[in-house]
Amino acid sequence: MYFNKPEDVIALTPAWNGDRLPDGRPFVPDKYLDEIRKMTLEELWKPIFVQGYENQFLQMKSLHPEFKENGELNCKMIGRAVTASYGPTRPDYYAASMAQAKSQGFSGTPNQWVIDSLRDRDVAVIDMYDKIYKGTFVGGNLTTAIKTKTHSGGAVIWGGIRDIEQMQKVNGINVYYRGIDPTPIRDFAMLSFNAPVRMGDGEHAALCLPGDIVYGCSGGVLFIPPQLVVEVVENGAKTQIKDVFGFEMITANRFTTAQIDLNVWTEEMLDMLIDFINNDPRGADYRHIDWSHEYELARNGDPSNTQSAL
Repeated sequence: MYFNKPEDVIALTPAWNGDRLPDGRPFVPDKYLDEIRKMTLEELWKPIFVQGYENQFLQMKSLHPEFKENGELNCKMIGRAVTASYGPTRPDYYAASMAQAKSQGFSGTPNQWVIDSLRDRDVAVIDMYDKIYKGTFVGGNLTTAIKTKTHSGGAVIWGGIRDIEQMQKVNGINVYYRGIDPTPIRDFAMLSFNAPVRMGDGEHAALCLPGDIVYGCSGGVLFIPPQLVVEVVENGAKTQIKDVFGFEMITANRFTTAQIDLNVWTEEMLDMLIDFINNDPRGADYRHIDWSHEYELARNGDPSNTQSAL
């Protein structure tokens, strides 16, 4: 038993070929986190869903359904996952786990170990086995610590929180949780630290790995595999401008909703899209995008395909 072992994190995430943090987690550059903040849940969800990552979204309550950022309302939380899972305590395991933690230099309670490890733009993703009574993973003090360490990160807790009024005064970060209880956290033991965590139950559960990019919005959280982030950002940008163009074409009765919803657009539609991007001010931020793949699909695919996009 070893908590937060870099070698284990690296072994868990072999699909990532980029830089890593000292604890072994994949390090997705900040510029991609900034781009993700501009995107909607559906724009981010689709590229990973179609590749088989179908269990990455989790509905949850949030501390700030809406909060102000740079003077504007925002409810989004984006950061790199630090994961931990917990279970009910039993005397022999608790003693062994605490002894192991002490040998690694951890001090305090098992929830504090995770908070103390956080760094800029991290998000703590905690499987507290849906424990709310005496399962309040954070309160006012630890939420303040999360803000201090992550600056714009936060936490996702499949369990409870306390000190809700104090927590709501901590601006600029968000915390997702299952329930609220006034009791302090008690009777729990750490099972893993920076290992896979299952968040949720049954068919609605999601799996998060350390280093996943956590996207929190008003409805819940999405866990994005780091190796897919570049593709997600690029495809998300394509979806954004296609939607802007598509709404324009539907309003002008140039195309039907069935045509706009096709997975594969015709060359004529793509030509009109490129013209729109190059000449409309709304297309200025999208003029760098390469559409050669879409043109190849239009030429080689079946333009009469009626399958709608997800």
